[in-house]
Formats: sequence, C-alpha cells, structure tokens
Amino acid sequence: MTPLADKLERSSDFLIGVELVSTRGTVVETRAAKTVAFARDLAVAPGIDWVSITDNAGGNPMLAAPALGGPFIEAAREVVIHLSCKDFNRNGLESEAWHLASEGFHNLLVLSGDYSGSGIGGGAKPVFDIDSVGLLTLLGQMNAGLDVTRAAAKKAVKLAPTSFFPGAVVTNFKLHENEIVPQLLKMERKLAAGARFLINQIGYDSRKIHELLAWMQHRGHGHVPLIGNVYVLTPGVARVFRAQRIPGVVISDELADLCETHATSPDKGKAFFLELAAKQVAIYRGLGYRGAYLGGVHSVPEITRILEIERSFGADDWKQFAREIRFSRPGEWFAFREDAATGLADVSRPVAPGLPNKRNITYSYRFSKFTHDLLFTPGKGLANLGAKLCAGAKDPMQGPGWLRTLEHASKSAMFGCKDCGDCSLPEIAFLCPESSCAKNQRNGPCGGTRDGKCEVDDFECIWARAYDRLKYEGRAEELLAHAPVLQDQTLRGSSSWANTWLGRDHLAQKHASTPSSPTNH
Repeated sequence: MTPLADKLERSSDFLIGVELVSTRGTVVETRAAKTVAFARDLAVAPGIDWVSITDNAGGNPMLAAPALGGPFIEAAREVVIHLSCKDFNRNGLESEAWHLASEGFHNLLVLSGDYSGSGIGGGAKPVFDIDSVGLLTLLGQMNAGLDVTRAAAKKAVKLAPTSFFPGAVVTNFKLHENEIVPQLLKMERKLAAGARFLINQIGYDSRKIHELLAWMQHRGHGHVPLIGNVYVLTPGVARVFRAQRIPGVVISDELADLCETHATSPDKGKAFFLELAAKQVAIYRGLGYRGAYLGGVHSVPEITRILEIERSFGADDWKQFAREIRFSRPGEWFAFREDAATGLADVSRPVAPGLPNKRNITYSYRFSKFTHDLLFTPGKGLANLGAKLCAGAKDPMQGPGWLRTLEHASKSAMFGCKDCGDCSLPEIAFLCPESSCAKNQRNGPCGGTRDGKCEVDDFECIWARAYDRLKYEGRAEELLAHAPVLQDQTLRGSSSWANTWLGRDHLAQKHASTPSSPTNH
C-alpha cells in the first residue's frame, strides 16, 4: 500500500490535501517558475498530507503533472497525479500509467476530463476513447497483472502487477433529480471498477455535502474514504462560477452577491474567504469526512492561515457553520428531507421520487425497445436467424447487403447513427452516445452538465433523458447495470447488428473487462 492508502484506509486521521494547478510552458518560464516554487514550498510545508497535481485543467495544454511531482518524491511526500481521458486514447493512457508507475507515482485521481480547450491553431479535438470507469477498469487490470497474451501465443503472458491507488470524483451539486441520481449511480460504478477514495466536486451547501455522505452510507459504501472539496473563493472566481464557465461548478446567486459585497472591503474579501474555507474544513471534519481538499490557494501562508483558523474553532462550532453555509439554488432537488434541528439531511426521510419528464418517453423509444427485444434477445428465433444470415454473408462484418442498408437507414434516421459498429443504444435507453453526447459517455454522465444541459452543446444530457425513461418503467436502478463498457474501435464502420448477433461487440467481451475487487488491488 502507498502511505496515502494506508492513512486513508487504516487510520482515522483527518487528512489535508492541496491542489496544485499546472501551467503552460517549461519550468524555466516565469509563470511556470512560480508554480514550481509553490510546489517546492508545498513539499516541505507542515500540516499537509498530500498534494494533488492537475492534468490539463479546463482542457487546456499545460506542463505535464509528473514534471511538477519531483519535489514531492524527493521529500517523500505523498502526491496524487490527475489522469484524465480527454487527451489520450486507451493506449496513450496505458503508456502514461506505465510512465507514472516507473517514476514512483502510484496515487492517481481518475477523471473523464473537461472538454478540450484551445491549443495551437485553435480548438483541440477531444479524445474520450474511454471514460473514468473505463480507465479505472484498465488500472485494475494493471494492478492485477495485465494480460497481454496474443491469440497466437502458446502460453499466457502477464505483466508484473502495478500498485496504483486510484481515486475518483463525485458530485451531487446539481439542480435536477435526473442529473443527481445518475451521478450517484455512476459513483457506485467507479467504486465497482476500482476507485478506492472519492473527492466531491466544488460546492457550498452543507446539506448537499451531508447528503453525499448519507447516500454512501445508505448504499453500503460508508467504508470508502470521502474527501471534501474546499475551493477558496475570490470575487473574480465567484463571478466565473456564477456564470458556469467551469463545467460542473456553480454557485447560488445568494453566495455570489455575498462575494460581491466583500469585494468592496479593504482586503477585497480575503479574510472573509479564508474564514469561509476554514469553516468548510470544520464542517467536513465534523460530518465525518476523511479529509479536506484545498483548491484555489496559491501560497503556503494562505494554507497555514486556513488551518490556523480551523484549529481555533470549538469542537461543535461546525454545526453552526453548517447552518450558515447553505447556499442552494431555487428548485434544487434533494435526496433527503431537511432535518429541522440541524439544517442537514434527515437520513430517515428520503424524498419520494418525482415524476419523470414524460417528454423523454417517446414513441421512438417504445418502438426501439420492442424491436430490439424482438430481434436481439439471445436464443430467440429472430436473433438466431440474424446470426445465420450474417455468418453466411459474403462479408460477415457487414452482413447481407439489403440488411445492412436497412440498418444504416433506420438507425441514421432515428438516432443519428455514426456507424461505430459497437452499439450502446440498448444500454442508454435507445439514445446514441456518439451523436448525442459530446464526450461519447457510455458508462454514465460526465460531471459537467449545466442545469441538465450538456456542457458543450445546448441540449439535455442523454443520461438525464435515459434516467427518465427507465424511471417511468420502474427500472431507474438499472441505468448503469451494463457498465463498464470499453468500446471496440476496430468495429467502426461495420454492422453493429451483425456484431451483436455474432458476438463481436463489447457485450461479448464484457467478461474480459470486469474489474477485480478493489480489495485485491
């Protein structure tokens, strides 16, 4: 086990982590030099248990995280490297994982990642070959000893096991039920795929903070280390968050107005913002989180001041702070009713599910479901006939020409099919992740939705729509029963019908991508 794993899983200490945001340019650039100096200060600063280094934050090109990790390795301080799926395909991610393991970086924060921003010549093409669930699955296989046996090999070939300690991110700071519940269900898939600690997204509502912990305990995940995100605001950052310019992060108008009020003070609100951060740390400690994750800080004195303020509080002061820091938005959905005595979640009184948005229960969905059950139920007559027709075709990858034409025409018209050849339509309530999801998310939603809308395109997230469809049928819990999916790109351009009937798609390979139990990593 890494020392961080040992602390999180075997001790009861409340740990302090600090986020270090990388910068563009080499380490000799003036801006980068400041970041490197901050990294060296963090490596020897007292009271900090680990430092987390970002991976091209905001989708923008930055100095690679390992380049800033050296001082922490030298000082024997725990460092967590962010590893996201936006810039590398699965081969690149595997290569980077081997690189990190070789350099001694074993603690990873696994993310799907922000949509790619601007680079040389304009906007970069995002990758998202796999997502956070897929990457966790890959790391789990590496920890178990990656099987690299080739078909022609006479004996199994496995690589030496790695010792990654992977974590993931979760958020319930969303507006609608059909955003929040899929996020929580995806969190459970991340745990099943091997995540061993969680960090929540930025938010400023103690009731939601408590709800996340309550949900995990209620669902049998109370043993998983949960770390609370504390982002130190400034007036400028508050304006950015209010405008929802950072995917997945939003603050209420009430908190934004409060920030503007303090911006007029002589210190531009710095004392207020540091105290607010200290109060959040106290709330996380009081609720039973395993630590706090400080972001938005740029110097060790700032961190020291936050921790000094937090230590000056009384043992029960956090309860009053929890009442103060309740900046929810109008119409926000909660999983539990409010406890009148504490202002937090009343875990004994879950909120009854609301009605699904019937606009998402279309005739196209019902027809697609009926047709799929008719044609693709294993062992049934039409499925057997389809397999026989495709196996006997001149090109078994395409099937009979007339059938391929029917498939392409119908799926293009109904779903905007991109001919990926490895179809996930039946797993997302007959919504296409290739044509209707900017990040091609096949294992649940990313964390970047804005009030139910895609962070990139102005349409409702397909996972919110899928949740409504399954909820209407009483099957909401099955939303992510299919995960993990690792799409086979070699099938692109071939017939997904033929691939399903003949067992070539990811459904046939699912047993090979099932992750090991987290306890075996």
